[in-house]
Amino acid sequence: MKKENILNRRQFVGQASSALAGIMIVPRFVLGGKRPDGSKYLAPSDMISLGFIGTGKQGRGLTNSFLSTGEARIVALSEVYKAKAQLTLDRIKAYYEKNTGQGSYSDIPVYNDFRELLARKDVDAVVIATPDHWHAAMAVRAAEAGKDIYCEKPLSLTVKEGRAMVEAARKHKRVFQTGSMQRSWPEFRQTAELIRNGYIGEVKSIKVNVGPPPVAYNLPAEPIPDGLDWNAWLGPNLPVAFNSELAPPTSKDVFPNWRNYKEFGGGMVTDWGAHMFDIVQWALDMDDSGPVEVIAPDGKDNPFLTYRYANGITMTHEKWDWSNAILFTGSEGEIRVQRKKLETTPASLKDKVIGENEKHVYKSENHYKDFFDAMRKRSKPICDVEIGHRTASVCNIGNIAYQLKRPLQWNPKKETFKNDKEANALLGREMNSTWGIKI
Repeated sequence: MKKENILNRRQFVGQASSALAGIMIVPRFVLGGKRPDGSKYLAPSDMISLGFIGTGKQGRGLTNSFLSTGEARIVALSEVYKAKAQLTLDRIKAYYEKNTGQGSYSDIPVYNDFRELLARKDVDAVVIATPDHWHAAMAVRAAEAGKDIYCEKPLSLTVKEGRAMVEAARKHKRVFQTGSMQRSWPEFRQTAELIRNGYIGEVKSIKVNVGPPPVAYNLPAEPIPDGLDWNAWLGPNLPVAFNSELAPPTSKDVFPNWRNYKEFGGGMVTDWGAHMFDIVQWALDMDDSGPVEVIAPDGKDNPFLTYRYANGITMTHEKWDWSNAILFTGSEGEIRVQRKKLETTPASLKDKVIGENEKHVYKSENHYKDFFDAMRKRSKPICDVEIGHRTASVCNIGNIAYQLKRPLQWNPKKETFKNDKEANALLGREMNSTWGIKI
């Protein structure tokens, strides 16, 4: 055997030993397996790469929600207000400093134009946490770009935009989770299963206590702050003057009030209603449908906005003792539910164990992990885009009734009002040619 061959073998063995030694000191989270608490480590190849579009107060909070699953890394941001992007970068960095077992922080690019983020091949899914007027325009483009989507609620500003989001997700075979995380909370799951199994008897009435509908934008002009691309913030909308109520400075840690103006949101009818009307839809097994009539308050026979379903159940947008909550009244009992609070009559229903052979709803205990599970399985998550669209439609047709101040007949299958051109004209809206989508 030639001497050079012997040396090559020795070099190979030495190099292999060094490589093996290197593997032995790689952090445990890189190799997979389980943590001391029994939860799984994921190898980098199994981690989901996220792009965040919108990094205001809600988006910033969602970074923790997704990173804490231990199943994702954030690889890109898109934000039109530089100071808010920096706050989010700081939060992500602080997360890794506190949770060293999940890896380390590396620089994350920030794009003013979200389309640059969508063009990145390393982005598996996007989290859309922008104001509502942007949701459809972004989600449709994300689906076209082959990204799975987590989009904040309310899903859409108009019924037609919501349907466009559903169609884009289906056409491009995208997994799409609506951010209605109450479906992954036990008090709301218990509520849905108690009602579906008839534990309060026949449902007679439902009261949903959320805040008022939106108003037309009426705020005075203020100077546009440095670092905010106001035209990009407006996106598909017609131009309006800037006011800090729409995009508050980072010195104010508040949810912005764009949601109160119909050009950008649906008031509390959609903001909180998208949570609470959603639980009603779930409990009534109406996730692929909705009410057939919505009646505006008239100060007489109908003091409150009233919805009627085809099965005769009525639901009112009405104040009662609990805020942002639902009161179900049945022939044999009641259920009162609010975040982290559930009361029933009879009281024993609160902790009633639903039997194996009874009706059960989709069970998720973590809305963000459920999204990732659905991505890996290529299945529908707990609050699929169709569900989010149907709930947003309940809210949106309620706002149309408030605006027109009269009863409306709704066809949930065709998603149109019956014989009502004026109402049907409000199912969509005008968007500019730069950012608008076909609806």
